[in-house]
Amino acid sequence: MIECDRSGEPNLRAADYTMQELMVVAGAREIRDDDVVFVGMRLPLLAFQLAKATHAPHAIGIFENGILRDKPAGDALYTMGDTPNIEGAIWTTSMMDIMSLLQSGKVSLGFIGGAEVDRFGNLNTTYIGGKERVRIRLPGSGGGSDIASLAGRVIIMMSHERRRFVERVSYITSPGFGDGENWRERNGLKGGGPCAVITTKGILRFDSKTKEMVLDSVHPGVIVEEVLENTGWNLNYKSRIKETDPPTRLELRTIRRFDPTGFWTRNGMK
Repeated sequence: MIECDRSGEPNLRAADYTMQELMVVAGAREIRDDDVVFVGMRLPLLAFQLAKATHAPHAIGIFENGILRDKPAGDALYTMGDTPNIEGAIWTTSMMDIMSLLQSGKVSLGFIGGAEVDRFGNLNTTYIGGKERVRIRLPGSGGGSDIASLAGRVIIMMSHERRRFVERVSYITSPGFGDGENWRERNGLKGGGPCAVITTKGILRFDSKTKEMVLDSVHPGVIVEEVLENTGWNLNYKSRIKETDPPTRLELRTIRRFDPTGFWTRNGMK
């Protein structure tokens, strides 16, 4: 029997799409129709376009440089400031106005990434190494800390490598759940914290009590041991791990319409 995807068409094989395309799909599926989304850069640009064109037509996208959209940009985006993202926007304003939407609790979902993430979802984009021996200086926060602190829920998207998935980040630039349990509440953070980590190997979520990262699914072609080997702590996982649902043909066609040259999804991890 031939298995079919959500659209009724035969399932795609792993060879038919890249891991980046699968990550875009996974990110898009986290967007709800009533979300106000702080979109961010790189793969989230495509995730928002895909969600708007498929299952979440009423979602609103906001961009740190001062753009608010109620429909997807009509062309490929390489930065949030590209002309197609400005054309047709319902509001082009200042960064201050956009960040005030976060501060007033109007942003329900934010996308974010980092150089390092730890088991409680804390992200580092500041430096690698101890305070007394900084080995690599990174770009810093930008709006990352604001999104992580104030958005209703947060999606982390990044490459899954052992050097990036560390037990404790060198520096907390953008807070996840700190040291676990009620750390966010103790520190007065209004946002709900990370709800998913979408990587090149699988999707991880967070235990509702301990707030520690838990492996939720592995992507087609990836085995659990591969995820564990590329994680710098003893990652928790269920006895039976499901496989991430592959893209539908409609989702893949839509991604490739918005990324026709494969800049984000078929030319290596961005």
